[in-house]
Amino acid sequence: MASPPEMTEMYDNALLGILQHVGNVQDFLRIYFGFLYRKTDFYRLLTSPNDRLGFPPGVAEKMVMKTFRMFEQLSDHDRERALSELQRKQENVDVPLPVEELEVSSCETETEPRTEEEGGGAEAEKTEAAAEVHRDHTAVPHTATAQSSQDVFQSEPDSYNGAVRENYSWSQDFSDVEVRVFVPKTVLKGRQVSVSLQSSSVCVRVSDGAEQKTLMEGEFTHKINTENSLWSLEPGNCVVLSLNKASEVWWNAALKGEAEIDINKIHKERSMATVDEEEHAVLDRLTFDYHQKLQGKPQSHEMKVHDMLKKGWDAEGSPFKGQTFDPSMFDVPPSAVQF
Repeated sequence: MASPPEMTEMYDNALLGILQHVGNVQDFLRIYFGFLYRKTDFYRLLTSPNDRLGFPPGVAEKMVMKTFRMFEQLSDHDRERALSELQRKQENVDVPLPVEELEVSSCETETEPRTEEEGGGAEAEKTEAAAEVHRDHTAVPHTATAQSSQDVFQSEPDSYNGAVRENYSWSQDFSDVEVRVFVPKTVLKGRQVSVSLQSSSVCVRVSDGAEQKTLMEGEFTHKINTENSLWSLEPGNCVVLSLNKASEVWWNAALKGEAEIDINKIHKERSMATVDEEEHAVLDRLTFDYHQKLQGKPQSHEMKVHDMLKKGWDAEGSPFKGQTFDPSMFDVPPSAVQF
């Protein structure tokens, strides 16, 4: 399984340079959140249907806390492993370290025919297992799972632009989907989890004691890029599937056959985080022009033409030589300038 993008060392030199420059973590965090404030829509609130960028109130904060807790759990696991290793050394017992990597395997489908009575019993067991998993899961309020209102889903980062279903919740942005499959509290190790991620399908199983439970299985509504998709376990809470969309389309369901959401009621605008550098420059220019226009000041296309005109304004032979440059003499349409 590929390393999660948040664990990459690709940006370490740049981040270390910033940290060394400011000298402490507190100022580093201020720099980081200041960047989000100045250059992204992270702090912009969606307060009306006409808003184009941003998040509903409270969602950005929940995203921060969700990320903080993820690394807090990783730190706790590292500490537990170190203590266990130290204890083994002290006891001088040659026991191999527990495998922390998550196993990936395919799910087998049932091939033997069942009678109607047997099928009903299996269905009842499946319902009871789902109820047990759901009772164990505390991250998503039960009140939210009982409702189908998109407003309820939008208020939670785990179901933002998605939904909460019986065994899992899912959310999405322009290029990725995140699915959180609820697991029993007894599922604490990666070796208890078996995940099959295919471009068009998924299967998630867990071992709870001697029992194997299939928590999620089916076909995706759209294909994913398996090379850029990964999964991890939040012990006793959920299996997190981080899926990269094969095409940048908005999903109306995670799996085929499940209840569909109304994609007209989600926030379909692209986050600034998904905009490339060239598009970002265009958006910055448009934002600048908007504020300049509100203040009655020249916009970027006018400023560019004025800079060129100034060079010839006071040149030898110019009828304006010796006079103060007056930009109001020129009407510069935006189409006159190539950016």
